[in-house]
Amino acid sequence: MPNATVRGLNINYEIIGDDGPWVALITGGRRGYQEFVPLANRLAGQGFRVLLHDRRNTGSSDIKLEAREVEEATWADDLNELLGQLDASPAFIGGSSSGARTAIMFGLRHPGATRALLLLRVTGGAFPAKRLPEMYYGQFITAAQKGGMEAVCATDMWKERIDSNPANREKLMAMDPADFIATLSRWKELFEAGAHYPVMGVTDEELNSLKMPTLIIPGNDNTHASASGRAAHERIPGSEMFDLGLEDEDVPLIPYPDWAPHEPRIAEALTGFMRRH
Repeated sequence: MPNATVRGLNINYEIIGDDGPWVALITGGRRGYQEFVPLANRLAGQGFRVLLHDRRNTGSSDIKLEAREVEEATWADDLNELLGQLDASPAFIGGSSSGARTAIMFGLRHPGATRALLLLRVTGGAFPAKRLPEMYYGQFITAAQKGGMEAVCATDMWKERIDSNPANREKLMAMDPADFIATLSRWKELFEAGAHYPVMGVTDEELNSLKMPTLIIPGNDNTHASASGRAAHERIPGSEMFDLGLEDEDVPLIPYPDWAPHEPRIAEALTGFMRRH
């Protein structure tokens, strides 16, 4: 897959589709882009060009740990730079879970590069506000406190980053554990500051300020409850909501690949919306 140098880092990306309007899809968590390939192929088959990429600190892209802002803000700025390099702006900007948060942040920070927002599995509520700070940051702070950077590299998430890009191990091992702990502690603090909003990480005022067309497809687990999707719909002016008709399940998380049976309807909803905008 091609790599681009984005703000000093190697970012792994893939373009699916040869022509048509540009769409950027952003996966959730810290996962690489591969889980969105099937959906991207469906969109490309309907005449769209889809950009997938591994955000910094995910997939096989480079890692750089600095906590000036929440990660979603940094990821949004990286994506804006990548779209600019590819002459792909303005684009439809979409994502699932943390990818949806990044898409919202992109719309707030780069409205001129945003044709519309496509928000899947919006996150919000007390359950993820408690769960996600530990999942994203707390467990790795604890690992560094107990066993230094060797212990961090042995955790599943960072081991995946190393397996995907072996150079990342050298970067991690070169870090002072105290600096690593300080950076992730700051990220955790920034994340927690916005974790209790109805739409995680974004104030009602920010959501109300979004002017671009927006389509919302709610999730159906405790991390991505359908109520969070409805909250986004209520707060983003003129937004549309596509309901898959799924019952909310009392489980912490339904992995996105488990939504594969719904992808034909998701793709139909996305392409219909994008053709209108």
